[in-house]
Amino acid sequence: MTTITAAPRDTGLPRLPRFPAAVALTTTAVLLAVSPWYGYHRDELYFRMLGERPQLGYFDTPPMTPMIARFSTALFGDSVTALRVVPALSAGVLILLIALVARELGGNRTAQALAAAGTATGVLPLIAGHTLLTLTPDLVLWTAVTLCLLRVLLRGDGRYWIAIGILSGIATYNRDLIAMLLGTIGVGILVAGPREVLRDRRLWIGAVLAIAIASPNLVYQVTHDWPQFQMAEALKIDEGTDNRIAFVPLQVLLLGPPQAVVAVAGWLRMWRDRRVRALAIAYPLACALTLYSGGRPDYVGAFLLYLFAAGCVSAAGWRFRRVLVAALAVSAVVAVVIALPVIPAASLGDTPVAGINEVSAESVGMEQLAVQVAGVVRALPEQDRRGAVLLAGNYGEAGALDRWAGPLGLPPVYSGHNELWWQGPPPEGTRVVVAVGYPRRDLSTVFARCDAAGDVDGLPGEEQGAPITVCHDPRSSWKELWPAARHYS
Repeated sequence: MTTITAAPRDTGLPRLPRFPAAVALTTTAVLLAVSPWYGYHRDELYFRMLGERPQLGYFDTPPMTPMIARFSTALFGDSVTALRVVPALSAGVLILLIALVARELGGNRTAQALAAAGTATGVLPLIAGHTLLTLTPDLVLWTAVTLCLLRVLLRGDGRYWIAIGILSGIATYNRDLIAMLLGTIGVGILVAGPREVLRDRRLWIGAVLAIAIASPNLVYQVTHDWPQFQMAEALKIDEGTDNRIAFVPLQVLLLGPPQAVVAVAGWLRMWRDRRVRALAIAYPLACALTLYSGGRPDYVGAFLLYLFAAGCVSAAGWRFRRVLVAALAVSAVVAVVIALPVIPAASLGDTPVAGINEVSAESVGMEQLAVQVAGVVRALPEQDRRGAVLLAGNYGEAGALDRWAGPLGLPPVYSGHNELWWQGPPPEGTRVVVAVGYPRRDLSTVFARCDAAGDVDGLPGEEQGAPITVCHDPRSSWKELWPAARHYS
């Protein structure tokens, strides 16, 4: 039976060889260098917009990522590069954490080097390191929790229960999905052990700390009728079938084919050792929950990474290790093309990358969308332009119009999508609306007159072809119309 040999017990921070540190620094530098290429992703524009109105929570997301956007623009300026400083730094931290996971599982310097290099060249870590997404903090926080759990399971060091509680409480301010990681590993411990770790009173101290730290977020959920569950149901209806179909192929693509092979070896290695078998059990449980709920394949990204780290411990001793290194090098080239903005923006829509990586596709042309709408606004008669507002069909369009409102002289933007609906309708008395992304047939039932003003053009993402319509004179008050404008997706 193959077992995992734990790293020697110590009281200080684990030391890493120079190679993983060099990989982390290089990756961060590359991500910062390419950060202004293409442009804002639609989610980044949305988080920037939400961050302008700090709140304890938002209907479709806890406050961490919008607050990262706010602090980034305050510290580094209102630019796409500013928003991507934290993701680039997070990628470097993630690489070090995965190398530490490999070390904790008994991996030698070769195993740690493989773990660092494989993480740095995986599609999922590169996407999360290039763009400010909710995925970005998740991967770091979840991997840190996993490292602490390994220290409990392999070393019997109950002090790390307290660290797990603190990190888990903090993670709820990004996404409540941290409960899936803790819950599935908890089930694994109950099924396969070692159950004695559950008798440590520091586990319960950590649990109390997690609940205490998370309590403001929990209060927000309770007082707002559990919006996270409402959003989960909306996403299940909107994207559930597509997510289920793509789930297995994307498990391989997001990690990388060579990394996926190593991750299979990592799952087998963990399964064979009772001390960490709980983590092997957790992965299929998390997959089942994600498939049932129709969640995105990246929800189990942190599971894939710790399985890959475990596999690197085995791979370090493989006779065909050089073949693996060569495969990782080839996979790295493919990953860079898929995950990073290396294809010219004008050609992206003509390549398979736009279909494979929606993050890239939705990072091109957002400023052009705002420019097109500005042209429509400028063409309005002066009496219509005065007091007109913008009505955006989704948060990406709203974020783009808000970002370039000042430079382009755009009027205020409103939207019924997700959190933006809760910010309220246009002022009563607003007669002229420039609507983006709304079907013209629907608008004609709400306004006395609507005129087509063109379609969004030149974008490889979902905004391509979005209608731009000028509407006059709503048939009812905005207070009466606004409930029908609400939609979650």
